Amino acid sequence: MRNLARWCFNHRRLVLLAWVAALVSLTVIHSAAGSAYSDNFDLSGTQSFDAIHLLQRAAPKASGDTDQIVIAAKQGHITDPAVRTQIEAMLAKVARLPHVSEVTSPYGPTGAAQISKSGEIAFANVTFDEQASKILAPAAKTFVNTARAGSGNGVEVEVEGQIAEGAANNGAGGLGLGALAAGVVLFLVFGSLLAMALPLITAALSLGTGIAVIGLLSHVISMASFSSELSLLIGLGVGVDYALFILTRYRQGLLRGLPGEQAVIESVDTSGRAVLFAGMIVCIAMLGMFALGVSFLYGVAIAASIAVAFTVVAALTLLPALLGFFGPRVLRRRERRALREGKLTTTDESPKWARWAGWIQQRPVAFAVVAAAIMLLLAIPFLSMRLGSSDAGSDPSGSTTRKAYDLLATGFGPGYNGPLQLVASVSTPAQKAAFVRVQQAVASTPGVVGATKPRFLPAPAPGQPGVALANIYPKGSPQDESTSNLLHTVRNHVVPAAARGTGLHVLVGGQTAIFDDFSTVLSRKLPLFFAVVVLLSFLLLMLVFRSLVIPAIAALMNILSAAAAFGVITAIFQDGIGASLLGIDKTGPIEAFVPVLMFAILFGLSMDYEVFLVTRIYEEWHRRGDNREAVTHGLAATGRTITAAAAIMVLVFGAFILGGQRIIELFGVGLASAVLLDALIVRSALVPSLMLILGDSNWWLPARLDRVLPHLRVEGSTASEGILSGNGSGPGVAPPPEPTPAPNGPSAPGAPVSPSAPAPATTTSGPELTGQPATEPAGP
Repeated sequence: MRNLARWCFNHRRLVLLAWVAALVSLTVIHSAAGSAYSDNFDLSGTQSFDAIHLLQRAAPKASGDTDQIVIAAKQGHITDPAVRTQIEAMLAKVARLPHVSEVTSPYGPTGAAQISKSGEIAFANVTFDEQASKILAPAAKTFVNTARAGSGNGVEVEVEGQIAEGAANNGAGGLGLGALAAGVVLFLVFGSLLAMALPLITAALSLGTGIAVIGLLSHVISMASFSSELSLLIGLGVGVDYALFILTRYRQGLLRGLPGEQAVIESVDTSGRAVLFAGMIVCIAMLGMFALGVSFLYGVAIAASIAVAFTVVAALTLLPALLGFFGPRVLRRRERRALREGKLTTTDESPKWARWAGWIQQRPVAFAVVAAAIMLLLAIPFLSMRLGSSDAGSDPSGSTTRKAYDLLATGFGPGYNGPLQLVASVSTPAQKAAFVRVQQAVASTPGVVGATKPRFLPAPAPGQPGVALANIYPKGSPQDESTSNLLHTVRNHVVPAAARGTGLHVLVGGQTAIFDDFSTVLSRKLPLFFAVVVLLSFLLLMLVFRSLVIPAIAALMNILSAAAAFGVITAIFQDGIGASLLGIDKTGPIEAFVPVLMFAILFGLSMDYEVFLVTRIYEEWHRRGDNREAVTHGLAATGRTITAAAAIMVLVFGAFILGGQRIIELFGVGLASAVLLDALIVRSALVPSLMLILGDSNWWLPARLDRVLPHLRVEGSTASEGILSGNGSGPGVAPPPEPTPAPNGPSAPGAPVSPSAPAPATTTSGPELTGQPATEPAGP
């Protein structure tokens, strides 16, 4: 790390030129090639996807998604001649669009059931020959615009369905505001415009390059449509934070009198190592989604990992180069003036955080109990979380999909927004008759308010079976729990009983069934996913900190932070507590993939603060040989930086609440609340309290295990002088020299840390630092 920092500092023009060239060239290539994001996922073995595969083989033109064009006559009725002429002209144009295989008009032979009893609302079913994931946004927008062009003269036309959802603008609306908020926090922390700009410049160059790479990879790897937005959200937060950690250490080095090059080397060798390991854990957490076996999430995991990886590389290479250009100008004016006058800083610790650390040191059990109680209380709603998929009723109120949903619910009932579909392969008249009986049995099931007559599509070739279809309309909306219960009742009881003895295999599919199957599959695999992420992170932290207790505490605390965040989003988005404050006018289930993505992201981001905090405590442990002193001094030195970094992430993630899309709002609220709770309660109170309670047990590692594990040093060479091989019962350090107590400072283990007391003077090791002021050991 020291060699990397020295090289980047001395070759700063080359490093900066390389980053700018990479950004420009990759952006140009990406602009020319475009992106190919698609929400393509396949859950083989589920009835909904077996139904799709059957249709793709036997009736390709009926195998795609079905959207609904909803018509409302504000004056008169749908059947009025003028209204009919206007709507039929629009439907004729829709029927000629690419990928449209069939339009079932309310004016057709079987269209009477598609006109409401009041005669004021009707709908047309538009069947495509491809699933929504295969239809690109331009084609989807053309479909929606063509349909809505039929509005006018007292007629309103809206569109609902997966194709229409794909036409919506899902851009990261809060990105600019998030970056602005991050800049404000950075200025408040550093008091320097230049110091404020450097983390933002580093994040911007790394994210611009990373997003271009992600867009190009979308042509090779299937990536969900929200992959780039999610990557920006994560990358902006961690990118600014990583640069903040290193920049803070660099400024502290300058204030202790180190020349610019040595300050850069020290900051990368210490905080840079923490950034590297924190980034590795974020990537491990994201790539852990491969354990789920759901291809839909693979591209999301890869995209987010690429964004994080670029921010790490930029923090370790580009930032040292930029610091080489600007040097002491990243300090406040009064700080630069103090340096010119020879006034050096003797401690990295914040007086306020030193006071807080002293309070925790005095009553660690009380702080631990209160902090844990707050987190557990917030996690309670998580126990009632219902996974599913929110329907169009949760879309922004002004969107065409939301308007269409409301019109259908008014005219026919909410269940018409997401019908179930009966699909079967039929080849004989007896099987057709059996399918009719199954359809009648399902249509008479409690909770079903409507059904279409069976349709029999001919075989694609002689000697092959045909396909039977029928739509079933539930009483509840697609996202209602009653609809999910009805689906399981129909699949497990009604259909098997009606088809018994006929040899007919009837599948229950449709978009509502697809989302329900997706939720079921993910729910079953969540324990495995959680276990994989926690285990891999545990092993990495065990290697880094040579301890079994530290990684166990980190894993437990990260799970607690995630549970509290899940509790917050459940309370707001599912239970409606405080939803109106965020402009959310309809509650619903939590999207099935949100807990998966949020856990991966939160576990990684929580580890950022854990690694940064414990790394400094680890340094102090090696210097002092006293756990209580190490914890209190480590917290006093890092608390201000951690809370500043958390404030940046909270504002960045919170800004995405303004995007208007429910999924992005879910992520924004969940991630912002998790980071806030993690930094203010878990890392600032709960973790230090537990480490104080556990004492030297924090650093316990069996001697036999210590001998076989590879050594990964995260504390940097400036803090590792005197480290000996561990004996399985202690830190593995040579006893430090007895420090001379400073006035009002901690003179014995367990004494509170005084705000005015500098840390004990220690000679800084390493050939590069020989002869430099050594009033305070390096710290993050």
